[in-house]
Amino acid sequence: MKVKGIISEEKVTLPEMRGVLLGVESERIAAEKEMSYEFRRSIEHANQLAKTTPDKSADLVAELSKMEKMKPEIAYRIANLMPKNRDEVRAIFAKERYTLSPEELDSIVELVMTHF
Repeated sequence: MKVKGIISEEKVTLPEMRGVLLGVESERIAAEKEMSYEFRRSIEHANQLAKTTPDKSADLVAELSKMEKMKPEIAYRIANLMPKNRDEVRAIFAKERYTLSPEELDSIVELVMTHF
């Protein structure tokens, strides 16, 4: 399948994408259409890596976005990766021009753990 053009673009978390893929999969099964290799691999990838529910991941992004130094891209990256400790959070912020204080790192880890 070739994409002819982009109609719209929005950021979604991996759990949200998993829900969309499963909906498309059920439509294709009901219509008895064949699923491509890439589509099947996308579903497998989402199933293996989605660590929470779509609602919890969207709530996490919303709460992270309220933080002072948080960019939307990083909030989505945190919601997708669900870091469990300070070092994993530091790795996500490695390319940024600023560093987070230990308190900020702990607050991010606490938010992630409440949405796990």
